[in-house]
Amino acid sequence: MRVSLRPALLLLLVGVLRHGGASGLLELSLGKFRNVLLNQTNPVEAVIRNIASNVTVVIFQVHAQQSDVVISFDKTPSENSSGVGVDKGLVSILRPEQTVCTWYLRALRAGQVLSTAISIPYMEKDPIPGGCNLEFDLEVDPNIYLSYTLVDIHIKFAPANLGYTRGANPPSCDSGTGQSSRWRLRYDVYQYFLPENDLSEMVLMSHIRKMSGVQSIKANGIKMLTLTADDKTNVYFSSLPGQGVIYNVIVQDPLWNTSAAYIPVHTYACSFADLVDNCSSLSKLSTKVFFTAFAVLGLFTCFFGHRFWKTDLFFMGFIVAAFIFFVFITRVTGLSYDVRLILTAVAGIIGGLLLVVSWWRFGSVLLSMFVIGLVLGFLFSSTLFFTPLAEHPGFWNSGLLHGDPGHCLLRLHKPFLHHLRPTQKGPQQLLQQSLHQCAFSKE
Repeated sequence: MRVSLRPALLLLLVGVLRHGGASGLLELSLGKFRNVLLNQTNPVEAVIRNIASNVTVVIFQVHAQQSDVVISFDKTPSENSSGVGVDKGLVSILRPEQTVCTWYLRALRAGQVLSTAISIPYMEKDPIPGGCNLEFDLEVDPNIYLSYTLVDIHIKFAPANLGYTRGANPPSCDSGTGQSSRWRLRYDVYQYFLPENDLSEMVLMSHIRKMSGVQSIKANGIKMLTLTADDKTNVYFSSLPGQGVIYNVIVQDPLWNTSAAYIPVHTYACSFADLVDNCSSLSKLSTKVFFTAFAVLGLFTCFFGHRFWKTDLFFMGFIVAAFIFFVFITRVTGLSYDVRLILTAVAGIIGGLLLVVSWWRFGSVLLSMFVIGLVLGFLFSSTLFFTPLAEHPGFWNSGLLHGDPGHCLLRLHKPFLHHLRPTQKGPQQLLQQSLHQCAFSKE
């Protein structure tokens, strides 16, 4: 993938012409994005004036593609009054009669950084994102913290608080769990995919605007799940290295029917700075070798598996053992990807050999068919999760998790295996039994 530089350079020129270079004053309007060019030595003062009296909170945020930006309330940033990152924001709680807000921006490291900034107003009945923060440095922290590995993306955020009028004391975060407290709030997590194979700054700047305001998030994002105040504010997603993704959270107050948005955060699940395997060249030699060998063995099994039964068994045992082992060591260890891939191959070989030895020693048709049916059920469930059905809200709001529909689909291989090994129950009875077990598996 090649990063397009022309749009980014054009946007840089526009930023210089509009804002007087990489230093000076940045005049903002509520709800309007402005592009600004930052450097390390000369902070940019961002100012918004004539704030209406019904506005109680202003959330100011700045976004860059890959270089960290420092955002603060003061010219000299302190730990409790500033944030550092590519997607960062601050909450300004307005005092009575206050009509002006000021923030300061600069690049963390040497060099010029293209960024886009916006300030979003909220009223007294709107919830305050991050208003009950107990984990991060800022007193009120509306930011979403993102980390990624080759396998998954992890986002976490601070709980919100109820809104309140100017000059009043904030509602207590631990004054009970009733409907008059912040425990009535709900959190909707949204996901938005950037255009595929496009790593340009211009694309990110234009699309992150669609995930900043509440209404635009609902119109453009995909709602992934809803959390209550009883749930942990930690969410995991599968990572797609090289594919840009934007995440955001909308906190809703069902009593007042109001809502507010956190600071959107983006990732490509890869590094722009690495010399090898960066976002522009992701393919690993070990991955190519491993899955090419896998594909060749799969083609052989597909066309000749019935004639080479033990080879077929070895391949199926390899798949099951390798899959379980890779998920396990990824979760519990911090080993590098290449080491995990080698250990996965070893575990798969051992699993395949054990299944072949089991067939040779005991001749168990049931065990062999169970392993093959397990792979078939996993294929069905994986296919289902990549269809529009998996994105339907009813699929997630029904109380089912990934493991439950996958477990149900794994059970459904029984009727198909009836033709390979007839039993006293017919295929229709087996299908009814599988569906019944699936329906009551949560009890």
